[in-house]
Amino acid sequence: MAIVYNCKHCNSLIGQLDQQMIDTQALGWNDLSVEDRNEMIQYKGNGDIHIKTICEDCQESLEKNPNYHELDYFIQ
Repeated sequence: MAIVYNCKHCNSLIGQLDQQMIDTQALGWNDLSVEDRNEMIQYKGNGDIHIKTICEDCQESLEKNPNYHELDYFIQ
């Protein structure tokens, strides 16, 4: 089983953890609202868990261009 982190804007791979057991509390998932969990975490049929987050490049773009927060996708 793997936990795969991808950017929700550009879909680049940020990182991957290969774990047999996951402590969701240690990862901070319990601190997320139900809505955020449903939006960010996807459970795949093979047991992998995909997490949508923001990479450093997209975060920098959002900080430089705050109006991008209004868009679903700002990477063309």
